[in-house]
Amino acid sequence: MQIEHMPINFEDARGYIRDIIVAKEVDSVSLITCAPGSVRGNHFHKQTVQYTYILSGRMTYATQKPGQSVETKEVVEGDLTANPPLESHAFKAIEPSVILQLSKGPRQGDNYENDTFRLETPLLS
Repeated sequence: MQIEHMPINFEDARGYIRDIIVAKEVDSVSLITCAPGSVRGNHFHKQTVQYTYILSGRMTYATQKPGQSVETKEVVEGDLTANPPLESHAFKAIEPSVILQLSKGPRQGDNYENDTFRLETPLLS
């Protein structure tokens, strides 16, 4: 499980700048809204690396690497998660939440389902 709270890089009277992804390539960026109690994910990717940035809200985040136990933590605004290939992952909104999903690999656009493998037993429900 990789979670990093992204620091504010610069701040003045106008507001702040926070870098989300630095020195990493991404193929797609998706904006996703989540109603309280809704679950996103419960899948893994064979080739895609997926980053999730919490723009607002609070969510339960669960991951599981092959052959390991499920890990669960809470993520909040400013947190960035990273899921390498084969790591199962899921999010459950505790409150209204907005996330950015940044992906490197074939999971994008019309190919969204080509590298998305649903779990038989969900991490979160």
